[in-house]
Amino acid sequence: MIIAPMNLSIFHGSRCRVNTLAHLWSGSLHSWTRRHITTSKLHDPKVPGIGGGNTKKWTRRPITTKTEGSINTPQTSKLSSIRHEVLDETISATSSSLSIGKTEISQFQKLQYCEVQKEESYESLANLLTIICFDIETTGFSRDSDCVIEIALQVLRGGKNSTFQTLVNPNKFVPNTKVHGITSSMVNRRDVPRMKDLIPILLQYVSSHQMPGGKVLLVAHNARTFDVPFLISEFSRCSIEVPSDWLFLDTLPLARELMKIEGSKKASQKDLMEHFQIKREGDAHRAESDVKGLTLILRRLTFDLKLSTLDLLERSFSASDLINQKKKKKPS
Repeated sequence: MIIAPMNLSIFHGSRCRVNTLAHLWSGSLHSWTRRHITTSKLHDPKVPGIGGGNTKKWTRRPITTKTEGSINTPQTSKLSSIRHEVLDETISATSSSLSIGKTEISQFQKLQYCEVQKEESYESLANLLTIICFDIETTGFSRDSDCVIEIALQVLRGGKNSTFQTLVNPNKFVPNTKVHGITSSMVNRRDVPRMKDLIPILLQYVSSHQMPGGKVLLVAHNARTFDVPFLISEFSRCSIEVPSDWLFLDTLPLARELMKIEGSKKASQKDLMEHFQIKREGDAHRAESDVKGLTLILRRLTFDLKLSTLDLLERSFSASDLINQKKKKKPS
């Protein structure tokens, strides 16, 4: 039994051309029928056509078997029986092929529907997405022993209270002041919130900018290996889970992709500021200054790489993604 193959070139993104599919399926069945259906010999006397010309009119002429002497009636009946059996088998095979064809078309239509639904779901999610750039400063690089000492956020669409910045009290000595300029005396104070007091404020701030039923995309440079793991650790110390509707985007891979096109391997935030000729506001390696620069960088990256909101959403990850990856890497 031969089943017409499905041509995957009919797809266009997640949508498909149904008329192309129908044409393909009809052509396959026609070709199959011509090759495999057994028929009697056909005679083609010429008859006048509709337009005055001659067309061919096909008529059936029975096949006869020559034998010595007269035609043997039992043998003729036997040949007729064989011919009917062959024709019956042909009709059966054709019906089976059509039945399978209908089943596969039905399955394809279900797949098409799911793909369209998925695309519409992504589009709806993209329309309800709140993009917020953020940056943190820490006492070092260890997620287990070091702490966040400053955090800043900026909502990409702007508006009232679109920027948030605060120092964070780590309740410990700050050894790397030369990196960011933040001293122990600046943060180890009563009027500077500790992380356990800051997280509820942070959640409220993000929620106030979040669209009903939508998600938040938090964007940082080197987010996957630095900023997000630090946030997860800080939330975990306070026995609070990172909200499941928070997604994260790392601009470092985007920067590397663009700079590779430009013929450069430099992809730090400083390099991007110079590449895009963005003037820095404030001191380098301070959270608020860095997050304002990142907001401008993100706009330029998405423009030059021709990335839509959907593209950013597809490149995003969640806190649980990183937690699960870390669990898999641990030796059993």
